Amino acid sequence: MTQYIAERKLLYSLKGSNTRKEFVVRLGAPYLVKEGMVNFPVGKEGCWGCHVEIEGLDEKYLEEVYGADSLQAVNIASNVESFLKRLQKKYDLYWLSGEPYFDD
Repeated sequence: MTQYIAERKLLYSLKGSNTRKEFVVRLGAPYLVKEGMVNFPVGKEGCWGCHVEIEGLDEKYLEEVYGADSLQAVNIASNVESFLKRLQKKYDLYWLSGEPYFDD
């Protein structure tokens, strides 16, 4: 079971729809990745991973990001805009206040 360290609640609507629904982006606690846990070499020191989950959309999005240490893994994972930008092809995204999430 993933332990979450942060989350952001937002709203979405399908492109062309006025119906808005809530979804959540969650960041998992960083974890040590050892050789054999992933399909790339991590060396004897290992690296760190962080789970990013987007739940509440039509489908669930899961992503694992990796960094040289736990701080870098959390830093990469917390840059949720890169994950959310990919969703803009299908969804319009909003803050809970109703304001657009992206300024474009």
